[in-house]
Amino acid sequence: MKDYLTPDYMFGHYYEITPEFLQSIGVRALLIDIDNTLAPYEQPDPDESIRAWFARLAEAGISVALVSNNHAPRVERFNQTLGLLAYPDSGKPKRKTLEIAMQKLGVTHAETAMLGDQLLTDAYAGKHIGLRAIIVPPIHDKTNLFFRFKRLCERPFIRKFAKKNRYRDYLSFWKIKKK
Repeated sequence: MKDYLTPDYMFGHYYEITPEFLQSIGVRALLIDIDNTLAPYEQPDPDESIRAWFARLAEAGISVALVSNNHAPRVERFNQTLGLLAYPDSGKPKRKTLEIAMQKLGVTHAETAMLGDQLLTDAYAGKHIGLRAIIVPPIHDKTNLFFRFKRLCERPFIRKFAKKNRYRDYLSFWKIKKK
């Protein structure tokens, strides 16, 4: 299970993930979480930078689908101006919705990556079915006890990735002290 929780790639923000990078690792499709990955929970609509990033992906031939555990009203509102394939109530880390999204996009596991902010849902869901997991730090995390506990559980895996890949600067994004 620990291998499923260690991301393949980490970036400081979603917009640092360029079409060129995705193409260099053989990714033709990206399954993307919304909340805290692209926008905070409180932001109902994508801003101009999000729309521009999606436009760059589309121009480069990178297919995308939104795969969110949030409910339909939130996901549909966020997707209204984007017009992407979108899957609310996806049940991540379960695999079913990811498999459906890939089938609709016409891509294989080897051509697909999962982008999100949580190791216990996004990274695990993707890696469990053989996708590469790309993780960004949460934009504005919830502070309830459940989320604080989940983030605490993620720290050793983020630290392991950062040490292995010499990405020690990224530890500060997760407010993790360097050892």
